[in-house]
Amino acid sequence: MSTDSYYEPIDAHRYKPTSHASGAWDPDEQHFSPLGGLVVHAVERHLAARPEPNRLVLARISFDILGRLGLEECEIQVETVRPGRTIELLEAVVVIAGRAVVRARAWLLAPGDTARVAGGGQDPLTPPEGLASWALHEEWPGGYIASVDVRPTAPPRPGRTTAWISTPLDLVAGQPSSALASYIALVDTANGIAVRQSPAEWMFPNVDLTVHLHRQPEGRWTGLDTTVTFGPAGHGVTSTVLHDVRGPVGYAEQILTVRPQKV
Repeated sequence: MSTDSYYEPIDAHRYKPTSHASGAWDPDEQHFSPLGGLVVHAVERHLAARPEPNRLVLARISFDILGRLGLEECEIQVETVRPGRTIELLEAVVVIAGRAVVRARAWLLAPGDTARVAGGGQDPLTPPEGLASWALHEEWPGGYIASVDVRPTAPPRPGRTTAWISTPLDLVAGQPSSALASYIALVDTANGIAVRQSPAEWMFPNVDLTVHLHRQPEGRWTGLDTTVTFGPAGHGVTSTVLHDVRGPVGYAEQILTVRPQKV
């Protein structure tokens, strides 16, 4: 297996995860973060294979995690749900061991010049250069967590952390990945950087991830300004303002199932 990527391509639609993709809740499962990036990668390859050039950009993608993400070969099939010249909806399905485990829907919108009315959102985060790295692997196991460079802008607090994340690894061995796919491949980490309770005592995996973008991200750093809320009846929400080094680019939401670890 490649030692410098999260996935090895098998053919046009199938990929083999490396040990770097292993999960934080179970090392025999895939962490969803790189798999989410792989789905975007597959969507972009689907668009690039069309005979006509694509001018639409991804503005929203929602992932529903339907089952166990085994650390084994996965197949990703992409189809057009709603075609259009200015608005289009695509769906991608990830299949592992003959079972659909992720279903994603992506809205693509036509770009336009709105610079004169652009505004809103937060100020840019403190740049990652010069910030100290956080040994997140001391709190979470798995190859994915061990592969990332996490740099908080301030000391992490329970349920509240702002941090930059990057990785030296390629998403797919031998296949160039866009800035967007590489960016999305780090977003699901948000649920692990602002934990409210110790994962040794409580489980709080997310069953979805939805990303809305008002600007396409740039560069190698993913900025996560994250808040985690637990409700009183077994549910939680991880909410994140997404940044690149220029400033905010959008928002991410994750719904959590919260329950005590089995003794």
